[in-house]
Amino acid sequence: MDESFSTALKQKIEAILYLKAISLSISAIADYAECDLPTAEDGIIDLINDYAHRESALEIVETKEGFSLRLRPEFGDLVQKIIPANLGKGALKTLAAIALRSKISQSELVELRGSSAYQQIQELVEEGFIKKRRQTDGRSFWLQVTDKFHQYFETPDLPSRLNLKSEAESTEKS
Repeated sequence: MDESFSTALKQKIEAILYLKAISLSISAIADYAECDLPTAEDGIIDLINDYAHRESALEIVETKEGFSLRLRPEFGDLVQKIIPANLGKGALKTLAAIALRSKISQSELVELRGSSAYQQIQELVEEGFIKKRRQTDGRSFWLQVTDKFHQYFETPDLPSRLNLKSEAESTEKS
C-alpha cells in the first residue's frame, strides 16, 4: 500500500470512527471510506497498531459489533470530572459535530451520528446549547450552536457564527 495513501486512509478511518461514535463493521468502514474491504481491513489494522504504539488517551478496540475509537479505561475518572453531569459523551460528540460544521441539517447529522442523534439534539436544545430552525423546504431543520455554547465552552466569536446570524436575519425578513 502506498505510504501517503495509507496515511490518508488511516486518517479517514479515524475520523469515521470518531464521528460515528459506535462500533462499525469493516464493511461499514469500507462504505464510509469509499474503499474495498481488503483496503479497509489494512487501514484499520495499521490504525490499531499506530494507537497501540503511541502514548495516547484513545484506543481502537474490536467489539462483537466491529471496531470503535474510545477513551482508554484509565481515563474514566477524568471523564466524570470534565463532562458536565447533564450531558453524556454521545450528546457532547453530537454537539461537537454541530459546532465544527457551524450549520448542519438535522438529517445530515443523523446520517453522520446515527439515530441516537434525535434524542441528543432534543437534549441539546433543552439545555440551550443548540437551536433548530426549519429549512425553507420544510423537510428538515438547520442546527447551529447558540451563544450559550460559546459562553459555556469559552469559544471565540467566530466569523462563521456572525455570518449565520446575518443569514438567519435575512431569511426571517424574506
